Amino acid sequence: MALDFSNGLESLDYNVVTAKVEDVVKWARTRSMWPATFGLACCAIEMMGAGGSHYDLARFGMEVFRASPRQADLMIVAGRVSQKMAPVLRQIYDQMMEPKWVISMGVCASSGGMFNNYAIVQGVDQIVPVDVYAPGCPPGPETLIHAIGTLHEKIADGDIFRRRAETGGGAGLTVTQLDGQQSPQLVTIGRS
Repeated sequence: MALDFSNGLESLDYNVVTAKVEDVVKWARTRSMWPATFGLACCAIEMMGAGGSHYDLARFGMEVFRASPRQADLMIVAGRVSQKMAPVLRQIYDQMMEPKWVISMGVCASSGGMFNNYAIVQGVDQIVPVDVYAPGCPPGPETLIHAIGTLHEKIADGDIFRRRAETGGGAGLTVTQLDGQQSPQLVTIGRS
């Protein structure tokens, strides 16, 4: 009897041995993510700050941002994506190895932000499937690390694969902003 491994571990019956192998594979995936940066605006400065010594992404094994998409499995889209940059972003995503993940960092990447015009893509999820949204303008390193931790947690418990199967795209998780920024307050000017 020949076994078909084209679907990976899903083709094996679930038993004591394969359950442990699956747990090891999930653990390895969370501990060996190599990010491909796609820093396009001010969010990229905060992403660089997360890699610095104060926040230390090295504790997650992610200290080296890969320049080649063939060596990366996590794309962090930091900042606004122009219509001219969208095909390049998609090409880099297509060249990344499977399984691959995407974090949309900042309001501009997630929804176009304040740039509601023809030149800016109104959400990077129109180009690539987004797994985790990190809100803020710009989100600080704490929020990015929270997004990475959420992605690790969902990979380890297998929830992200279920979400991807249901939606046919990214998992679409949103994290809370942790860097202390306040939402803009509505200011009214007039007679009191």
